Amino acid sequence: MTAQSRIDAQTALLLRIHTIWRTLFAVLAAGAIVRLWAGMPETPLWQKILLTILAAAAAGLSAYGSFQISKRNHAGRMASLFLDYLAFVACFAAALNAGEFFIGIDALGERFGKGIPYLGITVLGYFLGMLEDYFPQKKVNSENSLKTVSRWVMMGGFVLFLWRVDALNGIFHFLGKLAQPTGLTAVAGLVVFGLSLWSMSRPHVAHALNVKTGHEQIINGWLFLSPNLLGFLIFFAGPLVLSFYFSFTDSDAFNPPNWVGFENYAKLLNIRFALLETPTQLAREVVDIKVYDEVGRFTIGDTGILFAAADKFFWLALRNTLTYVLFAVPLSVIPALVLSNVLNSKLPGMKFFRAVYFIPSIAAIVGISLVWQWLYNATIGYINYFITVGVELWNNLFNTALVDPKIQWVSDERTALMSVILIAAWQTMGFNTVLFLAGLQNIPGELYEAATVDGAGAWDKFWGITLPMLAPTTFYVVSTTTIQAMQVFEQVFILMNPAEGPNNSTITLVLYLYRSGFQNFKQGYASAIAWILFIVIFGLTLIQFQRQRRSSIYES
Repeated sequence: MTAQSRIDAQTALLLRIHTIWRTLFAVLAAGAIVRLWAGMPETPLWQKILLTILAAAAAGLSAYGSFQISKRNHAGRMASLFLDYLAFVACFAAALNAGEFFIGIDALGERFGKGIPYLGITVLGYFLGMLEDYFPQKKVNSENSLKTVSRWVMMGGFVLFLWRVDALNGIFHFLGKLAQPTGLTAVAGLVVFGLSLWSMSRPHVAHALNVKTGHEQIINGWLFLSPNLLGFLIFFAGPLVLSFYFSFTDSDAFNPPNWVGFENYAKLLNIRFALLETPTQLAREVVDIKVYDEVGRFTIGDTGILFAAADKFFWLALRNTLTYVLFAVPLSVIPALVLSNVLNSKLPGMKFFRAVYFIPSIAAIVGISLVWQWLYNATIGYINYFITVGVELWNNLFNTALVDPKIQWVSDERTALMSVILIAAWQTMGFNTVLFLAGLQNIPGELYEAATVDGAGAWDKFWGITLPMLAPTTFYVVSTTTIQAMQVFEQVFILMNPAEGPNNSTITLVLYLYRSGFQNFKQGYASAIAWILFIVIFGLTLIQFQRQRRSSIYES
């Protein structure tokens, strides 16, 4: 038998093994679903649903891979590699968890400072080895060279570091935990799926499955994308789907959640409008105060309308959030548009001013909020100080009797929300200015030259050329600023004490979500708030997108 014949026979045997392995994997996944629903009644419903979806997808894909491999099709190889890679990553994470690796990392962090001096010995050994490159020695035995001494010094320093941080005990503890059934199962999975990956990646297997160069490029592309893709699925898409499920439960983060259907949404959206005989009529005379709380009232002549809700704090938060968006977005966008036109000029020093206006956008929100909290201080803050100086100067110059307002910026419900809006507009304006500036620099100069020849003035150029050509940039700036404004949280949480502000004047949807989920431990209710917030943001973005689309069609 020739060498090629032996390789072909081995490849055929390997493909048969893979076909059997993929079929067995599909059967085991299907059996896991049956076991999950029949023999594990204590498992929470959401875990059953999630595990069932994953196991069903794995069983279907594995069966598909087995069929395609039996037909010598490259699609079977791709399905096999995909499943084995995900399973290998899952087993690797399970092995680390079983060995309490992450707990060991925390312990290493606590002791790391004790080992830093010995790491210095390792660094010293490295620089000692570099001396030989700069001062080469002649006729010196290799065992006496600086390179050899450097390696021993580095090794000794690293060993001393491991001893000082008690790493050896940590390694033995890790191996001891892996020796337990859960750890051994994870290690066995690593071996099995690792061998499956290795064997399916071999060139003669790829050749037998008619794999082309393009197929290999696709696999390599997905392989490079996999770290970010897995991170997206685990830390974003997974929690997103899970929060959607929790929004239909009474989850409190401690007990198994119970399915309540649309109860959370019904309470959030349960509102009532009642006609008042007089503007001052008591709410309990027109609504059941055991169910509804007064949110506000609208006066119409000698009568009025009472707005009541089952959860008045949600509607107050929605009102404050929309008010915040209504003021913060224009104050962040319009000045940025004007400022970008100024910075786009050829005046000297424009690069410096571009950097200065952008600095607030890269500064930490916590630091900015603390600085503004000091500035807003009614007693020692600079804002009130300059107002007082200005009032006194005006009274002295014009012999008037203006009264110093002594504004209570963050403790007066009339100004608390506006205080947050000013901070957000000041911080966001610089970033929007840079975006508008980039859009301005992409507008062809020939358009302005032609408009000048036609006798257009600066105002005509701005309305006729600048604004239409900046439409895509404006759409992006307005959309992102609106989304950011709808999710306002940090400034309010840091600036206000309490965070809800006086008379709930600064409570926002994200702040109410945080209070419900992480202070009152109503995880299911908080998830419902989060999805309503998503719907509101999506609706506003969709409206802006439709307006931009109609504008583009009209211009074309």
